[in-house]
Amino acid sequence: MRGSVEELAAIAVDCGRQVHKDLGPGLLESAYESVLSHVLTKRGLALETQAIIPITYDGLKIDQGFRADIIVEGKLLIEPKSVERLMPVRGKHVLTYLMFMNLPIGLLMNFSIETFREGLKRIVNNHQQTETSTLKIHR
Repeated sequence: MRGSVEELAAIAVDCGRQVHKDLGPGLLESAYESVLSHVLTKRGLALETQAIIPITYDGLKIDQGFRADIIVEGKLLIEPKSVERLMPVRGKHVLTYLMFMNLPIGLLMNFSIETFREGLKRIVNNHQQTETSTLKIHR
């Protein structure tokens, strides 16, 4: 594993911005996920895609609780989307995923809007180093 989660997030945002610039809005979510995964891998990052994540609740273990779209270096969750408008519940989904995976940061990237910046949301789960981040995103 390499890099802090903040460094990984900055690389991921750079890759997402490039994918949006090159492909534009309008493709299926699966296409953006595949292309983004390819670009991240070319940057030398280790990924898991469509990782099945178990959840445990009150002694009950559900082996297939949810699927994480992209996990970068075991530290960063990326959830690509291709929708006209991100509903607030999408950010809540990512936060829930982060809590079950015990990860500090997730990036919600919506590729189907005019500018990449508009579709980028940074979700934080008990992460204390946000003040040193070069990645500044306002919700």
